[in-house]
Amino acid sequence: MSVATECGKPAVAGAALPVEFSQVLMQWQRHSGRHGLPWQGTRDPYRVWLSEVMLQQTQVSTVLDYFPRFLARFPDVQALASATPDEVLALWSGLGYYSRARNLHRCAQVVVAQHAGVFPSTSTELQTLPGIGASTAAAIAAFCHGERISILDGNVRRVLTRLLAFDGDLAQAAQQRRLWEIAQALLPEQPAAGDMVAYTQGLMDLGATLCSRSRPSCAACPVLVLCRSGQDGTASRYPVKTRTLKRRHESWWLLVLRSPSNDGAHRIWLERRPNAGIWAGLFCTPVFADEASALAVLPPNTGRMQALAPVAHSLTHRELRLHPLLLEMSHTPVSGDDSGRWVDMEGLDRLGLPAPVRQLLMQLPD
Repeated sequence: MSVATECGKPAVAGAALPVEFSQVLMQWQRHSGRHGLPWQGTRDPYRVWLSEVMLQQTQVSTVLDYFPRFLARFPDVQALASATPDEVLALWSGLGYYSRARNLHRCAQVVVAQHAGVFPSTSTELQTLPGIGASTAAAIAAFCHGERISILDGNVRRVLTRLLAFDGDLAQAAQQRRLWEIAQALLPEQPAAGDMVAYTQGLMDLGATLCSRSRPSCAACPVLVLCRSGQDGTASRYPVKTRTLKRRHESWWLLVLRSPSNDGAHRIWLERRPNAGIWAGLFCTPVFADEASALAVLPPNTGRMQALAPVAHSLTHRELRLHPLLLEMSHTPVSGDDSGRWVDMEGLDRLGLPAPVRQLLMQLPD
């Protein structure tokens, strides 16, 4: 399945690649692709980088809400670098995959400290920064500097494997490398900077709109005549990836300790989560594996416990069922963790909290 050259044209598996692909894709993007997204039409690496990180495993509709708020608070890489981790996590709360936010903050600090606040201009150099992988680096370099380099995120892998009926198992690193080679071979020859913008955005647009995961709109696809799986009706078979995600089901008990504050409002006891694992580094109510463990940390005669309705929450590898236990307290609870603190309800917006916990706390009964 390696890429070779046959009669001067790129080839894969003994058959010529569709050399018309790049031109057809660029023409389609310029006339029918997406053009109104807030991170488009810029060559500012900071904005492109921010949008690319936010869009990893997150729908565009969700990022449309977060992107402008994040820019309003952190308009440039210097502002982001000088922020505290909690400020960054607070604005990121609800986007999930919080390691992205931590890497984003570290990356900004490295750019300011080691690169005088200027992002490197090549994909190779960009990959040396925290949290910037090959596809993100390619997107920044292509959009901002016109580098002839291909992206290969999940949407693009789907587009290219269907285009070529690529049956290599993407669970294998060797097959992923071969697909990278193919992606490079399909790039437009000697493109202008504007061509790389149109081509890269075209790949994104095609994968996000017409070439969707479950119901591809093959009849409306601009490259249907070039697409092998589209022609033979087998698009749903691709990409091939045999390793399936094993999901675990877990139940967690959340000890929601509430105390009246000086102004008559409420405070919530929060503790910082460990630096590794689910919700790493975020603030959260104390978490326990069962109800007995939660009750065991409380001193005797602490009052009546109110069991609230369970909350279901899906993560990449796990299905969580959260069981909140609400208890009114007038003193500091017993805790083996010195990172715990009472937080006024209005102060929750300034801390990074897991989305389901934030929603739970905002909906507590009076």
